[in-house]
Amino acid sequence: MNQKKPVIGITMGDGAGVGPEIILKSLKNREIYDLCDPLVIGDSKILDRAKSYVNSDLKVQTVTEDQLGQIAYEFGTVYCLDLDLLSADLPLGQVSAEAGHAAFEYLAKAIDLAKKQQIDAICTAPLNKEALHKGGHQYPGHTEILADLTDTSEFSMMLSAPNLKVIHVTTHVGLIDAVKMINPERVYRVIQLAHETLTKSGIENPRIAVCGINPHAGENGLFGYGEEEEKVVPGVKKAQEEGINAVGPLPADTLFFRTVRGDFDIVVAMYHDQGHGPVKVLGLDAGVNITVGLPIIRTSVDHGTAFDIAGKGIVEEKSMMEAIRQAVELAPKRK
Repeated sequence: MNQKKPVIGITMGDGAGVGPEIILKSLKNREIYDLCDPLVIGDSKILDRAKSYVNSDLKVQTVTEDQLGQIAYEFGTVYCLDLDLLSADLPLGQVSAEAGHAAFEYLAKAIDLAKKQQIDAICTAPLNKEALHKGGHQYPGHTEILADLTDTSEFSMMLSAPNLKVIHVTTHVGLIDAVKMINPERVYRVIQLAHETLTKSGIENPRIAVCGINPHAGENGLFGYGEEEEKVVPGVKKAQEEGINAVGPLPADTLFFRTVRGDFDIVVAMYHDQGHGPVKVLGLDAGVNITVGLPIIRTSVDHGTAFDIAGKGIVEEKSMMEAIRQAVELAPKRK
C-alpha cells in the first residue's frame, strides 16, 4: 500500500502576534506540501488579513470538521478549519483576552482531532501567556495544556536545533526550586523518554548524555553538596541497567560542544537555562520545541508571539518550517 502523507494540524496561536505570518510564509513553500497535508486551525479572516503583511497571494480556504478526510490538499491554498473566534479588527501587538481564549480553543480542537486520529500531529504557533490568563485559562503555556487535556502526568520539553537535541528534567521553575525538584526517579524517567522518542524516530540505540548540576558535574564533591551522587547518578544507573545507552553526569560546559560534534544524540539538561542557552546560541530561528511523553505528537516554534514586530512582515519562518518537518518526522506512519 502507498504511504499517505501525514495531516499536520497547525494551530494559529495568538492572532495578535506573528503566528498568522509565519504560517503563511511557511506554506508558500512547496516543500511543505510535498511532506504533508497542512491544516491550519484558527480564524480564516485573520489569515486573510495577514496576507497583506507578507505580500502573499495564497488562497485561504475555509473548511469544516465534516470535510476533514476529504480535502484534496493543493499547493497554493491554505486550508483553515475556521473556529471564527476573533474580531476582524483584532488589534495587533497587544495582549488580548479574546486572542488568549482563541489560542486555547485552537489547541483544544487540535488535541481533540489528534485523539480521534483526524490529524497525525500538532504544530503550534506561539501563544502569549498573559493573554491566555486574561482569557480565563490559567496554564503556564502550551505544554501544560497538552498534558492536562491528554491526561498526561509524565512529560518533558525537548528542544531540537541543527546537530543538537536537549531534553529537560525541570523547566519553568526558579533555579533553587529546580535543584530541589531533581531526583533520581525524574532523571531516570527523562532519560527513558529521550530513549523512547529517539528510538521511535529511527535512531537505533541512541547515545544519551546526562548533565551534572554543579560546575564540572561536582568534580567528586569539590563543588556543591553531593547533588550529583544523590540526585543524578542513581537515575543514570537505573537506565543503564535497562540497557539504555546513557552516560553521566558529565560537565555541562563541554558536553554541548561534544554533542554538536557528534559524540551524542541528545543531552539531558537539569534545568531551563542549562538546556535552552546552548540551543539558542545555535539560532533562535532554527530551534524547535517538542513535547515528549504525550500520546500525541506536538512540535512548536521556539520563539514567542513577537508583538513588537507583528504585522510588519519581517518575522522569520525558519523555526515554523523546521517544526512542521519535525512533526512529519515524528508522526505515526499510516497506510
